[in-house]
Amino acid sequence: MSRSRNIWLVVIIVLIAFSLWVDLSKNISIANPTNNQLLVNLNTDIHLGLDLRGGLQVLLQADVPNCATVDANSLNVTRQILENRANAMGVSEVTMQVAGNCRIVAEFPGISNPEQVVAAMKQTGLLEFVDMGTNPVPVGTVVQTDYGQASTTQPSVTGTAPSATTTPNSTPTTSALTATPAANATPAANATPGATAAAPTTVYHTVMTGADLDTVTVQTTSLGQYEIAFTLKSSGSQIFADYTSSHVQQYLAIVLDKKAISVPVINSAITGGQGVIQGSFTSDSANALAVQLRYGSLPVPVKVVESQTVGPTLGAESVRKSLLAGAIGLAVVILFMGLYYRLPGILADLALVTYTLISLMLFKIIPIFLTLPGIAGFILSIGMAVDANVLIFERLKEELRSGRTLRQAIDLGWSRAWPSIRDSNSSTLITCVILYIFGNTFGASMVKGFSINLALGVLLSLFTAIIVTRTYLHLVLDNLKLDEHPNWFGL
Repeated sequence: MSRSRNIWLVVIIVLIAFSLWVDLSKNISIANPTNNQLLVNLNTDIHLGLDLRGGLQVLLQADVPNCATVDANSLNVTRQILENRANAMGVSEVTMQVAGNCRIVAEFPGISNPEQVVAAMKQTGLLEFVDMGTNPVPVGTVVQTDYGQASTTQPSVTGTAPSATTTPNSTPTTSALTATPAANATPAANATPGATAAAPTTVYHTVMTGADLDTVTVQTTSLGQYEIAFTLKSSGSQIFADYTSSHVQQYLAIVLDKKAISVPVINSAITGGQGVIQGSFTSDSANALAVQLRYGSLPVPVKVVESQTVGPTLGAESVRKSLLAGAIGLAVVILFMGLYYRLPGILADLALVTYTLISLMLFKIIPIFLTLPGIAGFILSIGMAVDANVLIFERLKEELRSGRTLRQAIDLGWSRAWPSIRDSNSSTLITCVILYIFGNTFGASMVKGFSINLALGVLLSLFTAIIVTRTYLHLVLDNLKLDEHPNWFGL
């Protein structure tokens, strides 16, 4: 084989080995050998959807006096934000649909604690920079601000804002921020959490809110501590720079949902548009706060009206029969390819096994929650992979009958079958995009799951048909003499 095919063979072997490792594991942990700190801790168990695994069904209702006054567009935006938050928290394949004028029906596969998930989703996540002047309040104090009053001139809130941390090039004290209700932050050296509290009736001025937050990500420090990195839009950077320039040696409280979580002092102007939120974060608490900040506040506040645990809609027996039917179908396909196309068919079967191992590995790593429609999409993609091999092998046999050498027939069979493979798979991918848009627009997560699994399967089937099958063919057939073994090719 050529050097490029040798390289692809090594890549395929590595992929198969890695896929087997992931497929046979339920959890993968990789630690730093120097300090035994976990670098990777990945749950690689198979994730099943609500119809296969069971989970929770929650009924949410707009928390307003008169449901008839709820705007339909605002309720739909609320549904989208809630679904985005749930997906960002790792609760995939969430089904959320608007029911009536002011209700949302949500289904969470594999969740046993609805209060924790729903409470995290419906939090406003309103973070404000509050001017404390020279009289700061202690950390944890509930404060009143002028945000939202007629006198305030601050921009409208999206439920997010950064903390008063310095950029790498600035010198002011970095404040610490925690997402826990106890607000047990770890303030920086110049923060004064024990300062004298202001009068309870004092209304403080909100300097800026989260309308100007651009990005929020969770990262770890060199010591393994979690922190939230943020960047500001240009407008927010300017507001922050102007305020800190004129309020040096004064206190700027960071207030999350009207509770002060850190009160650092401004040592000098902070003119950069990025920084970090630090505190006693765990992985879960850091991601929970990042989700609140990233997806903003809800246009319509919601409350839980009813929640109940539901069992698998298909039942264990139905799941067993579905898996058995899929296994039988796969076995029939493998048998047909081996009997009809002989040696090339057996090599295609090996490529199909490779495809299956890689697909399962991706399902575990991403992860993708497998619902019955998702499994159907995966099985359909297996047919697409076989379809590509059928086209290639038929062209291979035609080239062999016309007198081509085996090496020429493999290359010509693939190149002449490629336009048909490309067009058929492209049309399927276009259909997947349409189904995904439809499912995203109307809240049909099951349709989205089907489209994602099918699209992923089609892309993998292209890889196996273009790279894997062709590499296997050259690996085995380049050293064979066709005139000595014509029956091996069905001729």
